[in-house]
Amino acid sequence: MSETGEPRHQRLARNVNELLGELRVAQAGVQILFGFLLAVAFTSTFRAASGFEKSLHLVTVLFTAAATALLTAPAVWHRVLFRSGRREEILRVGNRLVLGGLVCLSVAVTLTVGLIAKVIFGWIAMSVVAAVIGVLFVLLWFVLPHRLGEDDD
Repeated sequence: MSETGEPRHQRLARNVNELLGELRVAQAGVQILFGFLLAVAFTSTFRAASGFEKSLHLVTVLFTAAATALLTAPAVWHRVLFRSGRREEILRVGNRLVLGGLVCLSVAVTLTVGLIAKVIFGWIAMSVVAAVIGVLFVLLWFVLPHRLGEDDD
């Protein structure tokens, strides 16, 4: 029994369901970004892009693919392992996979926005915009949650 009187198996089931629910939000963002990045590669404008822009696009696609793999893995693990009573492992490893996926997603979004700024306005805009977006992700997704967690102590 947990502190709230909830049996362990119910707590684990609830935690797995919460994890899978949270993943639905992140997966939608990854799918939209991935579709956009894939479509861009087949445009005539992209063919005229510089080597740097094409390389940055490929790196962004790779981060998006990694985010897709990491963020979908817990749902697949749940489907493959749900009858084996291994919810605790699914949660422990799934949490790490999700955090890794969110890092990859934040990098992919930052690079996408930076690439757009580069194409439209040039190097300086790319550097400024990417830095601002990168810092925004780091603060909102990683720093502030840790700060809030410290307040609970």
